[in-house]
Parts: sequence; structure tokens; C-alpha cells
Amino acid sequence: MDEFGNLPEEVICHILSFLTTKEAALTSVLSKRWLNLWKLVRNIDIDDSVFLYPEEGKREREGILQCFMDFVDKVLALQGDSPIERFSLKCETGIDKDRVNGWICNVLRRGVSDLDLSLDYSGYDSDSDELYFLPEELFESKTLVELKLRSEEHGVNWWRGAAYTCLPMLKTLEIDAGWITCDELEMFLPAFPVLEELYLADKKWLWNETVSSSSLRKLTIYASGFENYLKPESISFDTPSLVYLEYSDFVAADYPKVNLTSLVEAHIRLMVTEGQVNLIRAPNDEDDGFLRLRNVWKLISGIRNVQKLFFTADALEVLSLCCESMPVFNNLKFLCIKSDKERGWQAMPVLLRNCPHLETLVLEDLSHYVTDECGDACDCISREEKGCSRSSCPVKYMKITGFRGTIKEMKMISHFLEYFPCLKEMEIYVEVNDPTEFEVPGRLKLVRQFWTFYDEFFICYVKLLVSPEVYKKWPPE
Repeated sequence: MDEFGNLPEEVICHILSFLTTKEAALTSVLSKRWLNLWKLVRNIDIDDSVFLYPEEGKREREGILQCFMDFVDKVLALQGDSPIERFSLKCETGIDKDRVNGWICNVLRRGVSDLDLSLDYSGYDSDSDELYFLPEELFESKTLVELKLRSEEHGVNWWRGAAYTCLPMLKTLEIDAGWITCDELEMFLPAFPVLEELYLADKKWLWNETVSSSSLRKLTIYASGFENYLKPESISFDTPSLVYLEYSDFVAADYPKVNLTSLVEAHIRLMVTEGQVNLIRAPNDEDDGFLRLRNVWKLISGIRNVQKLFFTADALEVLSLCCESMPVFNNLKFLCIKSDKERGWQAMPVLLRNCPHLETLVLEDLSHYVTDECGDACDCISREEKGCSRSSCPVKYMKITGFRGTIKEMKMISHFLEYFPCLKEMEIYVEVNDPTEFEVPGRLKLVRQFWTFYDEFFICYVKLLVSPEVYKKWPPE
């Protein structure tokens, strides 16, 4: 303790900045020197769960919430007008809203640059005066660089309108809320002229949306639709500087503009209903719903410059509508496909054929819905003429996860090993959470024989990675 206590005050304050404010305040009892050190920390982390939940039922005790609010008031008062870099506040219903706004305004006046608010005021009627509004000062800050807003309940209004908002220094904005009250994105984004990172979770929209920003470099959107209206009307992306996109949403009726010329990495998590899946597998050019689904080719064409690409099972199913208009991914070096037994691989042959410089292929699970259009991407249906998507694919490294040791999976792996001409290494990860075929007597020995065969006769290096439970049984007698 003496050696630690002899450190310079700046170093000790930096160490204390990694603790919650309550934990940092407790160090004041160590010695006279430590009495006021915690007050010099330029990061404040207030979490009511740390204060109120060490014991079951403590939050319900009479006066305990008042005690918590008095503690925060005292912390801010002791620091006076000293500069502050980061303020993190997490609290739930029961904390006085005016006191919360007072705390936020206090740190804004002191030049806070990183503000993290996690506020839940459940049970309020959005049409009543009980709705909680963030203070106006928050939307006019000249020092905020990073802003995170979270709420799991209705009752918090995050937005004051574009006409009343300007955060000229803001570079990172994260909104993770069950309900976000704000204008359309086209009106929303101009309030942040230098924004580089935008994260929107549980975004709900109905009609036409445009993400337009010349400064944005990283964009993450998790959209969920409404209960009775899942599909957005149209989504546009006009973000020429964007290098990273993570987009999860139901398929829009149209993608009028997709300007993603600088994109390097894309995670496309398109979602479809079962009715849409039926339309995809039984095309009907006279069905308006089918014609609207086909517009997804505009989105896929817009991401053709990526170097790393991730598709979910639903997205791959939708991609089958783009087989005739599939762009060539000339820059693509890494491709990851997440499979599902209810979704097909119809788009896989043309996708592999249109990746002339692909080096790494990751398949998360091999199970998929078998159709006549899988071509030579798998060995599910035996036929002489399947195409040549694999024989022209330059992939050198394959990673397969979710392996369960089934005969069907081993046939597919054999298929890959035999027909990918440039493949040098394959890593196969055994499923840990679900029951595997290794639990069946004799299957482990069969898998061992299978791998011995390929170790002896193929140049490709195959590595089987198993869980500790399977490893104990390996190798079989």
C-alpha cells in the first residue's frame, strides 16, 4: 500500500478513473492523503445498481432513493467547476427527473466530452406531462464528442427536433432505446456535421428513410419494424465516406440510392417473413410483393466494393433474387455465411463465381434448406452437371463452425476438399452447445477414419477443433 500511495497524484487519479464513483469515494478512508484524491478524478461513473442493489430489497427501503440522489449532489458539489471528461449515469424509475437534468447540466457546463446516459422511466403515458425530456442544453453542447443514450422502457424523449439541435463536435452517437422519438434520419443527421460513428438499435420506421452524411465512417442499424408493419417502404444510403456498415432490417420495398463507394466491411442481416420466403422460392412476376423484393439487388450492387462481407441465412435466401444481376465483388477477400436449416443456398453458386479474388470462406453451420438450385455449392443432390462455381473459386482458407459429425456434413466437407482447387487449409469447429453425433457410439471412430483418409491423400491441411468434452474421447480405440 505504501508503494502505491507514493505514486504521483495524476497516476492515482488515472487509476481511480476506472472505478465507479462510489468505489473511488471509498478510498478516502485509506489515509489523509487519499481524503480528497477521488474528487480530482475527471471521470464520473454513477450507477444506481451499485448504490441500491448490494442487498435484496434495499431499493424499496424508505429514504434510500433520497440517499442516492443526495450522494450524487454531494459528488458534483465537491468537484465544483473543475473540468470533467466523462460522465456516465445509469438510473431507473424513482429518481427525480429534475435532479437528473440538473446533474446533466452540471457536467455540460464543465465541458464534458463523453456522456453516457442509461435512463429508464417506465410506466409513463407519452401523452401526459409525465414524459421525461432531456434538458435543452444537451442538444446545444459545443464540447460533446461522444454521446450514448440508452433506455429499455417508454417514457424518455431523446429528441428536441432538428431546428433546436446542433452538436458541432460530436463524432460518436449511440442510441439504444426501445422507443426513439426523433425526426426522419434525413432531418436528424445534419445536426451532427462531423459525425463519424452512428449506432441505432431497435430503430422503428415506416416509410421512406435516407441515411445521408459525408462524414460518417461507421454505421450500425438494428431496425425492427412495427408489430403490424414489418417492411419499410424505402431505404437509401448516401454515405460516400462510410467504411463499415452493419445493417439489420426487414427487406425494404426499394433502395433508391446506395452510395457506398468507400465501403470496406459490410454485415448484411436482412430479415424475411415466411410469406416472403415462399415468394422467393416460387417466383410470381405478377405478385406485387415479389416485385418489391427483387429491388434488393440495388442494395447488393451498392456494396460491391467491399473487402469483407457477412451474410445471414435470411440475407442469402433473399440474394437468390439477384442471381441474374449479381455484381462482381472484385475486392472481396473474406466472405462469411451464416446458415440455417430453414433457409436455402440458391445464391451460393453465383456468389462464389462472382468473387474472383476470394481468399477466406467462413461457413457458420452447414445445414441449409436443400433445393435444385444449390448447384455445385453442396453435395446434397447428386447429379452430373452442377456448374463450376467452386472450380473457379480461388479460396485458400475455409473455416466451418457448428460441426456435429453427421454423415451429411462429412460428405459436404469431402465435397469442398475435392473441388476447391486452391484450398490450403480448413479449420472445423465442433458444436459445443448442441448435442453432437460424437455422443453416438462408433461415430467418433468413423470421423477419425475420415480425417486419416484426407490427411494421407490430400494436400489441404485439415484441422478439427473440438470441445474439451469431445477431446476426452479422442482418439477412439
